[in-house]
Parts: sequence; C-alpha cells; structure tokens
Amino acid sequence: MSSSSSDSSSTSNPSEYLRTADFSRSESAVTPSGDAVTASDFLMAAYDPSKLHPLAGLGDKLDYLLLDDDKKNEIPGSGTAIPSRGWSDDLCYGTGTMYLSGLTIGGAWGVREGARRPLAVSNARLRINSILNSVTRRGTFIGNSAGVLALVYNGVNSSIDAFRGKHDTLGSMGAGAVTGALFKSTAGVKPAIAAAAFMSGMAGIWSYVKKSV
Repeated sequence: MSSSSSDSSSTSNPSEYLRTADFSRSESAVTPSGDAVTASDFLMAAYDPSKLHPLAGLGDKLDYLLLDDDKKNEIPGSGTAIPSRGWSDDLCYGTGTMYLSGLTIGGAWGVREGARRPLAVSNARLRINSILNSVTRRGTFIGNSAGVLALVYNGVNSSIDAFRGKHDTLGSMGAGAVTGALFKSTAGVKPAIAAAAFMSGMAGIWSYVKKSV
C-alpha cells in the first residue's frame, strides 16, 4: 500500500520523477563516425528524382534545361560590337535604352530651363517648383519621342534585313529615312523630308560605328 502510494506521488510530481529517473542510450543508437547529415542529404533522400514518374527516365540525376542564350543573329552582316539574338533584342533593348536616354537628356534640359527662368518673387520653393515643372515637361517629351523613334526604327530595320537577307549600312539608312518621314508626316512635306534626312544620317553613322568598333 505504501509502495503504491509512493509511486503515485512520484508520478503526480514530474520534478521528482525527473530527478530519480535514469536515462541511458543504447549502443545501436550511436551514429557512426564520418560526415554529418546535411539538409541536402535529407532532401535528396526524401525527394528522389527517379521516383517522380516511372516513364520520365530521369534516373538518379536531373539535367538542367539548356536555353539558347548564346545563339546570335545569323543574318549576314549582323555581327557588330553590340551582340544581338534577333529583332526582339534590338526592339526591346533599343527602345528601352533610347527612352531612358531621352528622359536623362530631357531632365537635364528641364533643370537648366527651370533654373534660369525668371520669377516674380525670388523664393527657393518657387524655384524648386519651376525646376520640377520643367523636368517633367521636357523629360517626358524627349523620352517618349526617343522611345517611339527607336521602336519604329528597329521594327523597320529588322523588316528590311529580313526582306533583303542581310544587314548593312544601306538598310539602316533606309530604315532611318522611313522612321523620320513617318515621325514628322503630320507636320508637312518639308519637315518630313528634313526628318528623314536627319534620321538617315544618324542611322548611317550609328551603323558604321557599330561595325568599326
């Protein structure tokens, strides 16, 4: 009776039970000496690639998906200082680069214009407001115009290269002329011709510089 009461009292008191308990580890639980188990070993053991699907034929390894990132444009004459994988690269990178460049140039123009604009009252807050207004007006105008020009030019240039089967300075100048004429077509004949001549010259210079570098 007394032993049962003592056992029940020790069971009801966890602290007393932990003090009197004897903990020992069996020899079978000892891990062998060597490298410790890492998270990678655990994951590879839990997720076996060969068990994903029996018909996949993956084996015990997974191969990475190889993309043709190094495949360049195969049109003759397209090998320039700026590597390109095709018309999509020229369209995306060219448009983005010209847009950001236009924003930078227009922003600098706006800062200069806003800083020199005369004010009725000389106040720092009014001067900052004038600069910000000029930056937002000039920056967006130049950036949007440059982005549209680059978008149309790269599209027309890629179409000319695909039609002719080669890329050269003459095709770039033709694309520049078409781009300039379309950009200023609503302003009249003379502005369209002037813009076509200007864009054709700039495209020719750009094409020559890319091939010469």
